[in-house]
Amino acid sequence: MDDGCDGLVVSGTTGETSTLEDSEKEELFRVVAGAVGGRAKVIAGTGTNHTSHSVEMAQRAARAGADAQLVVTPYYNKPTQAGVLAHFHAVAAASDLPIMIYDIPGRSGIPITTETMIRLADHPSIQALKDAKADYAAVTRVLANTSLDVYSGDDGLTLPWMAAGAVGVVSVSAHVATRRHGCLPRTGGRCRRGQLRGGPPDPLRTRSRGAGRDDAYPGSGVREAASEAAGRAVERRRSASARGADRRRDGRGVRRSRRGGLGSRADHGRDARCAVESVTAAGRTPPAERSVLARPPALEPGTLRIVPLGGLGEIGRNMAVFEIDTKLLIIDCGVLFPEENQPGVDLILPDFSYLEDRLDDVVGLVLTHGHEDHIGAVPYLLRLKADIPLVGSQLTLALVEAKLQEHRIRPYTLTVSEGQIEQLGPFECEFVAVNHSIPDALAVFLRTTAGNVLHTGDFKMDQLPLDGRITDLRAFARLGEEGVDLLMVDSTNADVPGFTTAEREIGPVLENLFSQVKKRIIVASFSSHVHRVQQVLDAAETHGRFVCFAGRSMVRNMGIAASLGYLRVPEGILVDIKNVDDLPDDRVVLMSTGSQGEPMAALSRMANGDHRITVGKGDTVILASSLIPGNENAVFRVINGLLKLGADVVHKGNAKVHVSGHAAAGELLYCYNILRPRNVMPVHGETRHLIANGRLAEQTGVPAGNVLLTDDGSVVDLVGGTARIVGAVECGYIYVDGASIGEITDADLKDRRILGEEGFISIITVVNRTTGTIVSGPDIHARGFAEDDSVFDEITPQLSKALEDAVRNNRDHTTYQLQQVVRRIIGTWVNRRYRRRPMIIPVVLEA
Repeated sequence: MDDGCDGLVVSGTTGETSTLEDSEKEELFRVVAGAVGGRAKVIAGTGTNHTSHSVEMAQRAARAGADAQLVVTPYYNKPTQAGVLAHFHAVAAASDLPIMIYDIPGRSGIPITTETMIRLADHPSIQALKDAKADYAAVTRVLANTSLDVYSGDDGLTLPWMAAGAVGVVSVSAHVATRRHGCLPRTGGRCRRGQLRGGPPDPLRTRSRGAGRDDAYPGSGVREAASEAAGRAVERRRSASARGADRRRDGRGVRRSRRGGLGSRADHGRDARCAVESVTAAGRTPPAERSVLARPPALEPGTLRIVPLGGLGEIGRNMAVFEIDTKLLIIDCGVLFPEENQPGVDLILPDFSYLEDRLDDVVGLVLTHGHEDHIGAVPYLLRLKADIPLVGSQLTLALVEAKLQEHRIRPYTLTVSEGQIEQLGPFECEFVAVNHSIPDALAVFLRTTAGNVLHTGDFKMDQLPLDGRITDLRAFARLGEEGVDLLMVDSTNADVPGFTTAEREIGPVLENLFSQVKKRIIVASFSSHVHRVQQVLDAAETHGRFVCFAGRSMVRNMGIAASLGYLRVPEGILVDIKNVDDLPDDRVVLMSTGSQGEPMAALSRMANGDHRITVGKGDTVILASSLIPGNENAVFRVINGLLKLGADVVHKGNAKVHVSGHAAAGELLYCYNILRPRNVMPVHGETRHLIANGRLAEQTGVPAGNVLLTDDGSVVDLVGGTARIVGAVECGYIYVDGASIGEITDADLKDRRILGEEGFISIITVVNRTTGTIVSGPDIHARGFAEDDSVFDEITPQLSKALEDAVRNNRDHTTYQLQQVVRRIIGTWVNRRYRRRPMIIPVVLEA
């Protein structure tokens, strides 16, 4: 600091940082901040390999008193650009610390594209870039199109980057050559004024030899090019800053006003601004403002905006919002089922925050079909505004209304069928029949003044469906002739070659199994799979068996389907579960829920032995469903439990007892060729599915630039036949945990995982600050960590001494600081001794 450095990066990306525990890093941040004492700025390195970990480190850095944070792309994970955007936005939302992005592809495995960097620059807390990418064209574009303060992240790039308009350097070698590095901003200033001709050796050419990639750099003419371009770059940068100021003044932009600004360090008299000062001098955006992600520009009249709030990058939580001329239309509102790393969570909802202030503008909620991943979140949305009109087919609305009864909500509904056209505000909606694994599924064709959008919902092209209702390709062809400006198409099976097997092929397999089994048959399937249940009923009738529905949702949904005529129930075949034990085993079929291993579903309880139906030797269990990604372990646990009880288990892996309800690659190709869409936006699927679907679109002639691969929260604008991504909105997970909705955070789930996997240690100590002695303790208690608390006898003396030394040497220590001493001592010992990371709760009281 005394030699002229304006700041210090603490625990950046150099190798030794990985050897520190999180608690040790936090203490390091705190110690350095105290030692620097305001003479310079402290930037905490909070970037890690996982976004959730980076979020936690950002919070620790803020608590420790850091002035800003250096955040790198999650190294080794190679995220998509949308993932990069989400990563930095999540870290920005975790604290009020300004962010310097570190773009270093050599470490992170992926460069940040210029377009992504420009989008990131719109966030009020992302204020600087440390660039080590060695892409001269990219860095000049960033300087010209953003108000980010750019710093060299590589000593060999410092002069040319500053010639282009960068403001400083963040350097490891500055530790040993501080004064020489301090001269660089002044040298860079001369370079910008064209005074570096014939000066020192070309840094880029020297650097390129070391990197082995001469073609990656501008070449030996960089000094001349930089000198000539410098004035233009600076002017463009000033213009960009002015434009940003104008946007802030008229309220159209998204950058928040800053306390202070990123001005130069007058005390150093430099042309360029210091890296640390520029990131931190602005002060911090209030947390209430920072919870909002960088948003797209204001929507122009006559432009259609599409915002997916779920279903992109995941199987479930499907929801998309359409807006034009101040009115909103929603398509689907589903749930996502939790995975094992989300303990205690019942359901995951879309993030409704984008809609909360606009609910009066919603003209309708269109539901494409009745699966939970498309209708499950409707009750939670209607809790916010109960009179949002629900639009859907007869069966879909019947299933939703039954669900809403449990929430004591009476909805406004509009029943539609294929071929019907309804005007919902500025949206003309035409409904098209599609085939799926549930009856009455619909695609939706939206006509607006900005263009036409076809949303397929979930569909396949079963040419011989049980109910005779095929996907209406003739309607697709007609709509294609009219013009599809944007096709939002189901991606779930896009990476599966060929065509999806017909549902009716399940029937003969079930017939064969029923003819062989001599005892009870238990069939597990989705509670809404009417066609599958129909085939079970038909097989049972053929073989003289009675059928019992097991599971509340199965009983409810099949009752609705039967009453509406979608399910044909043979006379006298149904029996109540209370009477099953009175029937011979060879006359019984149980149609059960729990095919995904849900812990409270009927099949899981049978496998655990806590259901009224007892599974035993000779019984046969048929899992007639797909395996949803993330549920594998839960399903295998149920299978193993059933096998231990002596049952035979038949599943998709050893018999054809399930076919998908989604179009495979061959069917999607047919759709593209029939519809000939101008733009394509794959929806409903994990990232691999979306990418595979996009490639299929390209193969049929859709230009690569017209295939929009987006994530939840991405914002797409459609106007004049052109669709493009224009920004992003906040779109997190909303967890339902019992009666709690949205109160559980990712940090809470991490605590639950730590408690379940690593255990819990509490340490209670009473100290006397006056005498500097320990009055009581340390009393150490553990749960889920060790069988006996005596294992801590080894570390207790060291802990006592550390506490006494801390109290005696600094009587101003707060109890919080003493607790951190306890946490550091215990945490380090546990990690080295047991290679464990339990939750540690230190409590220090004063006598």
